[in-house]
Amino acid sequence: MAEQNKSNKFTLFIVLAMVAGVVLGFILNKSFAGTEMSDHEKMLEPFSLAADVFLRLIKMIVAPLVFTTLVVGVAKQGNTKAVGRIGGKTMLWFLCGSFISLFLGMVLVNFFRPGEGMNLAIPGAAAGVPTATAINLKDFIYHIFPTSVFDAMAKNEILQVVVFSLFFGVAAASIGEKADIIIKTLDSAAHIILKMTSFIMNLAPIAVFGAMTNVIARQGLGILGTFSKFIGEFYLGLFILLGILVLAGFLFIGKRIFTMLKHIKEPALIAFSTNSSEAAFPKLMLELERFGCDEKIVSFVLPLGYSFNLDGSMMYMTFASLFIAQTYGIHLDGSTQMSMLLVLMLTSKGIAGVPRASLVVIAGTLATFKIPEAGLALLLGIDPLLDMGRAAMNVVGNSVATAVISKLEKGLK
Repeated sequence: MAEQNKSNKFTLFIVLAMVAGVVLGFILNKSFAGTEMSDHEKMLEPFSLAADVFLRLIKMIVAPLVFTTLVVGVAKQGNTKAVGRIGGKTMLWFLCGSFISLFLGMVLVNFFRPGEGMNLAIPGAAAGVPTATAINLKDFIYHIFPTSVFDAMAKNEILQVVVFSLFFGVAAASIGEKADIIIKTLDSAAHIILKMTSFIMNLAPIAVFGAMTNVIARQGLGILGTFSKFIGEFYLGLFILLGILVLAGFLFIGKRIFTMLKHIKEPALIAFSTNSSEAAFPKLMLELERFGCDEKIVSFVLPLGYSFNLDGSMMYMTFASLFIAQTYGIHLDGSTQMSMLLVLMLTSKGIAGVPRASLVVIAGTLATFKIPEAGLALLLGIDPLLDMGRAAMNVVGNSVATAVISKLEKGLK
């Protein structure tokens, strides 16, 4: 009961921080009216600094946490057969989730057609827009495998860390008792890092307040009206995706899916308010274990999910890519759109759950299908608002996946 009360208070602090940030941001934005934003950069610096420091602290622990928990999770399975069985179920779930998310985005953008009527002229390159060359399969595959695990950790290349951790964990499991001392050491390290997480999470309301103040002060509430149709349709899509995920979870774990949603409300709020599902990762691990998921399953499935199962981000990719095509009056037939979906199935894997990662992937996809990348400029202003929703949905998607795999492996208490 005490733990539940503490959890409720923390959630309340985050919500209050969000509201306070919006109010202060609105006041500052009004006071900036008629003047150059560059004149007020120093005033906003402390607010952006609070959010940036929090995200840096989270990023500081994510790579070592993924490495230690995933190695321990794999090694504790005891044999490579168990790892292969769980890994197979996990990847099948992720592939199905990816396809459904991407397909839903494609269906909705074709139904609502939010870009029609803008009739923009096809421009040249635009400054400030993420650029990318056409997707190169060879380079993508090279990127999966690290040349140095230390370099991968230093750069927070989570997919590369996952690959090394899987190899390390399988090798440790295969040599049995000789690896016990290493596994115990890494297990202890994981618990220390999780304790660090609890310290860092105490700063979350301050970070949320800073992030919301900074965004609203810069963009103003008016941006909600300018792109209200696009924002509203995208968030409707997220609610539909949430319904699909809850239904899928209900089919496997029954009414406990609603208990799980209560457990993950804090990580989802953190992801929503900081625009980063990565920021919620450590807290999400703790909450899923408290919900009843087997610690070994959580340590194995969740890190993989952050590389292969970003449902909210993937729905956004087809939605945004086709929206940009519509704004330029570029017609893409059904087969071309399915090709785009398959390309995004590949290129969305391994992106970190951090702000603007989706935009970079979309830029590469636009280049592949000869759609002007400059169209991303249309989304830059509202991307933080969209990123909030997709980051929170990434948390929900990975939570459902972890709970379902735990149930299938008889590891749900």
